[in-house]
Amino acid sequence: MKGFVHIRIDDRLIHGQVATRWSTGLKVNRIMVIDDAVAANDNEKAILRMAAPAGVNTSILPLEKAVANIRNGNYDGQRVMLIVKSPLTLVKMLEMGVQLLPVNIGNMSNRPGTTQYKKSVSMTPEEKAAVDRLLAAGIKVTAQMVPDDPETGIENFF
Repeated sequence: MKGFVHIRIDDRLIHGQVATRWSTGLKVNRIMVIDDAVAANDNEKAILRMAAPAGVNTSILPLEKAVANIRNGNYDGQRVMLIVKSPLTLVKMLEMGVQLLPVNIGNMSNRPGTTQYKKSVSMTPEEKAAVDRLLAAGIKVTAQMVPDDPETGIENFF
């Protein structure tokens, strides 16, 4: 994943913490969101683009196109933060041959059918299995809301 500096799971996608704390601290020049439904919704894309900090480009793409762009080296020389809503997307990327960086889980809201593992992290059984799959593949997965929080392995909350 040349050009990528951070992968975050956050069901809010681009929002205040990402726009101010994470993107600034990581000195990113692009925020990439991979989500098929959001990529197909012009209103949601416009809102996310407005939430991005000035001077930071956005790519809001469906999974297939994003993986093709990554494979083609479209982000070489950039500093890209990747955001997805669910670990299921990252497992699909892994299955498509993308070598993932360590993953940070920021926020996965409490929803029907989820188990709360940490104040800001609730997962369905399928999402938990996806995180387990990432861990089994040797990918470090942490839970960290903001950069100042301690970087704690997600497995410590299971």
